[in-house]
Amino acid sequence: MDKQKIKSKKAIIPLVCIGVLAAGLVLIFAWSAGWLGNRTTTASFLKDIPDSFPAGYRRAHSKGICFEGTFRSTGKLAPFSKATVFSQDSSAVLGRFSIGTVDPFAADNSTRTVSMAMMISSENNQQWRMKLNNHPFFVTHDALGVIRRSDAYKIDSTTGKPNPALVSAFLKDYPEAQNFIDWADKAPWVNSFAVAEYNVINAFYLIDSKGNKHAVRWSMRPHAPFSAWSKEEREHASHDFLFDDLKQRLDKGALYWDLVMTFAEPGDEIENPSKAWPANRRHIVAGVLEIKRVFDQTEGGCRDINFDPTKVPAGIEVSKDPVLTARAGIYAHSYNARVREIGYGKATDAIGKKETSKDK
Repeated sequence: MDKQKIKSKKAIIPLVCIGVLAAGLVLIFAWSAGWLGNRTTTASFLKDIPDSFPAGYRRAHSKGICFEGTFRSTGKLAPFSKATVFSQDSSAVLGRFSIGTVDPFAADNSTRTVSMAMMISSENNQQWRMKLNNHPFFVTHDALGVIRRSDAYKIDSTTGKPNPALVSAFLKDYPEAQNFIDWADKAPWVNSFAVAEYNVINAFYLIDSKGNKHAVRWSMRPHAPFSAWSKEEREHASHDFLFDDLKQRLDKGALYWDLVMTFAEPGDEIENPSKAWPANRRHIVAGVLEIKRVFDQTEGGCRDINFDPTKVPAGIEVSKDPVLTARAGIYAHSYNARVREIGYGKATDAIGKKETSKDK
């Protein structure tokens, strides 16, 4: 083979590689957009959000407030995970409290769901992002179940109630949802962000220095004693009661939560977030979160963070929980939408009033 042919073949190889790579990227994009196959996409979860949704806000848990804090490790989790956050004394935290509604202007008594999201930054520049709710477990064992539940419980305009046949079909396919329905009917409504216990729901793995895996879930348990709204108090609560209460409490002093790790035992379902683990599982207090300050999300800060729970540092690994994977996609979709709206100048309320020369 002469030198010219060899040279030609060498020139073709990079072009072929580029072509294969480009085709692969197109396929991945088409798959993620839902154009290929028959599967649930992130757009499926956001299909009921109106086109007139206020620009710049999250598509879920839209009403919120930022906080700054410090996480102080107890050092007790260092043998189970090589993550720096468990071995260094303290780490900076930026987070967000929110209520479980898509309406950024909703009244605080419109939902029983309160949430905490945060990003812990360690000295080695690694980040640990998480999103926790006050629910003790998830409604269904997979992400498709959330859509099925939403469709089943839609109000029929002719009867003013959900269609019994659709509800029955949903509960037949997702019998575990009854546990969540029972919990929602009976559980008290917390009357303060400060008294709520926030749960991660999904399972993760701690990775120690020898490469051993330890399946865990975690919770943020408040130091403040639990208190709840009575039905009458809830009905007459002011529009921004929970957020005002949080500010008033912080005016008096810092608020604290313990980060409590729960370790799975053989037989516990790792990839099923609708199944709570028994209460007698091993618990270790990994550290204490201290919060001293909250500020409006229009200032940026937490507004500009995607609290994707799959963003974990070395020493923590995500499980194959299908709901966890779906949450990552949904959060990314929401994040990209609001960043685009802010970038194109469509967001107004969500970024606050811009200072003009007259204001200076």
